[in-house]
Amino acid sequence: MRIPAHSVCTAIRDDIVAGVYERGSRLTEELLARRYGVSRVPVREALRTLEAEGFVVTRRHAGACVAEPTEQEASDLLEMRMLLEPLGASRAAQRRTEAHLKVLRGLVRLGQERARRGNSEDLRSLGGWFHETLTQASGSHTLASTLTQLRHKIAWMYTVEAPASPVDSWAEHGAIVDAVARGDSERARAITALHTERATAVHRLRFPGAGDRPDRVRTSQHPVNMTGLRH
Repeated sequence: MRIPAHSVCTAIRDDIVAGVYERGSRLTEELLARRYGVSRVPVREALRTLEAEGFVVTRRHAGACVAEPTEQEASDLLEMRMLLEPLGASRAAQRRTEAHLKVLRGLVRLGQERARRGNSEDLRSLGGWFHETLTQASGSHTLASTLTQLRHKIAWMYTVEAPASPVDSWAEHGAIVDAVARGDSERARAITALHTERATAVHRLRFPGAGDRPDRVRTSQHPVNMTGLRH
């Protein structure tokens, strides 16, 4: 594999998230440089960045290793996302452009169509693009970069079960876009908070021994009631 030097950090991060490098395993500059077809300089810089992001730790006598986050740290990430996703939607209602709306509406149409047909293969990637676009529409680079990093780490630490009702999930996406289009920041925040809470409930830790116990994710289990948000 040979990739541009500036993409080394992304490549290593993607491989960590995908499980190519196990938690706690060593990351030597020499082996990484050989794997990605670059010199050790961009690898060294990438490892510093990944350490700052929490994917890598430096250990005495071992050097750079893949981090081993605790269950509490993993749970904290979901709670942070439940706070920040609604904030992003609220800001998007105030700052979105017509270009953002066009993309969001297109994604909702595709998602709703595939959900109705029972075609779940593309729904996860469509949902990811939806939330990335919604965050970009907030007009805040800091918020967008923070949420992107959270999503990377959550994807690394958790598996995600399919929602019980994809049609309802994409109806929520549509309601969020409607609120954003109207500039209703409070409604956009409220619907996104409910949507994110329900999505959080289907996350399951990848860590050994975590199992599928629902108490691993601190969230209420009541269903999302959309009827009260449609007037």
